[in-house]
Amino acid sequence: MMQQFDALQKFSKDNVDAALKTFGAVSKGAQAIAVETADYAKKAFEETTATLEKLVGARTLDKAFEIQSDYVKSAYENFVVQSTKIGELYANLAKEALKPFEGVVATNAKPVAK
Repeated sequence: MMQQFDALQKFSKDNVDAALKTFGAVSKGAQAIAVETADYAKKAFEETTATLEKLVGARTLDKAFEIQSDYVKSAYENFVVQSTKIGELYANLAKEALKPFEGVVATNAKPVAK
């Protein structure tokens, strides 16, 4: 009976340790995502402001269309790149969050006797 209690106590300790490591990984990953998103928003705002300034200074309608087309193309390309970065950050977050539990499950998993 004492052996079962010790095993349960170790299992509980391992789970608490894994949960604390997971919390740290989630916190770190969420912070990285927030920083990346804020940087992208700042850059997008600056590019939009610069484009508006160019549009105001455009002398012809053709030039205005060219400026707008260049902006839309650039904004789309930047969005695709940013989406890829954010997707990778979320994938890494999930991997890092689950990593501490891999050891707990592997250590405490025992084959079922038939």
